[in-house]
Amino acid sequence: MQNVIAIFDIGKTNKKLFLFDEQYNIVWERSCICEQTTDEDGEPCEDLTRLTGFIHASLAGIPAAFMLKAINFSAYGASFVYIGNDGKPVAPLYNYLKPFPDELKTKFYDAHGGEVTFSMLTASPVLGSLNSGMQLYRIKELQPQLFAKIQTALHLPQYLSYLLTGTPCSDITSIGCHTNLWNFSQQHYHEWVYREGIIDKLAPILPSTSVLPVKAASPPGLARPSIPISGIGLHDSSAAMIPYFESFREPFLLISTGTWCISMNPFNHSPLTVAELQKDCLCYLSYQGKPVKASRLFAGYEHEQQVLRIAAEFHVQPATAAKVTYDADTIRQLRAHPADKPTTFEEAYHRLMLDIMAKQVASTQLVLHDTDVKRIFVDGGFGKNQIYMHLLAEAFPDIEVFAASIPQATAIGAALAIHQHWNDGSRPGDIIELKYYK
Repeated sequence: MQNVIAIFDIGKTNKKLFLFDEQYNIVWERSCICEQTTDEDGEPCEDLTRLTGFIHASLAGIPAAFMLKAINFSAYGASFVYIGNDGKPVAPLYNYLKPFPDELKTKFYDAHGGEVTFSMLTASPVLGSLNSGMQLYRIKELQPQLFAKIQTALHLPQYLSYLLTGTPCSDITSIGCHTNLWNFSQQHYHEWVYREGIIDKLAPILPSTSVLPVKAASPPGLARPSIPISGIGLHDSSAAMIPYFESFREPFLLISTGTWCISMNPFNHSPLTVAELQKDCLCYLSYQGKPVKASRLFAGYEHEQQVLRIAAEFHVQPATAAKVTYDADTIRQLRAHPADKPTTFEEAYHRLMLDIMAKQVASTQLVLHDTDVKRIFVDGGFGKNQIYMHLLAEAFPDIEVFAASIPQATAIGAALAIHQHWNDGSRPGDIIELKYYK
């Protein structure tokens, strides 16, 4: 039998299970798209029954040729599962996009030092329900009967671990991601968590590298070789950085690109300033419990919308953008004559990328300054975009710029977090594929 670790990677849309061998190769996988349900207000939210069914059925379906040595979970953040005295959910998994009442927001921040001071202490911009601690506060204030029924509130990654271990716990990567719960300067929960009685609903914090004994790997009647241990789960953004921590020792910055382009600098240890907060910076905690300063840019979305616009203008398909290669002469011409209107789709697309890069450089500089970063890694969609990568390398001539590719980085990160508990081999040194841009 082949030794493997099972990793569930639970996104908002796609739910996946991967088996990795001891060299971190994917040897088996399964995925599904779970339809959402609605909460009591008709707002869309995760269907916990379907999600739990996927977890159990996927484990039961693993071929017997694999020897499961361990299991771990990565999942999206800003989401609580509320457990009652019987160990089962007593409320929906409320969507982090659920509107947060303005009057309640004002009441909260007025009571706890004001938005600016509070946001600086918790490294959390004011984001409503995306500050997951505010979800608990809303229940306490508006649904006191439900609040009384909640024995433990578990962030989603820890709830998935709880399904198999029966042990409720909290993890620093979930607590430390714009939750309004954590005081970054003092490295413990903010005082409001105690003052409002929220602390009584939170499980003990365990190290992100912890493992627990598995009590039930599948529902009764579904035969499956036992899994001895489970990790406690990780917030997906933190899990995706673990391969970089394992592979590189010199200071680096990672730009994770998708709908949002997030510049993450684990080597910027200066506290967030008011100006940085106002420019959409925040901090979260790595699996080692250390602050990672990050800035956000809505560049992927902007790229998508502008490509549609210029494709319509030049009567081409939007997919044409993927075929446009970097042309230094076009860049020079556009810079020399910025007021001239592009005459071809290729020119217009280069202009778009110049505009996006100007914003990207400003965003990245927010978390880059005053640090000794030697390398910038770009993963996700823009890492495959020649024009983006060449312009980024040009913008930071004193820093090595690489497009980075890690198949299923989040899942691999969750496996690496508990490597010592399941894998007798050494951690792989070639897990990240890099392409250098001069």
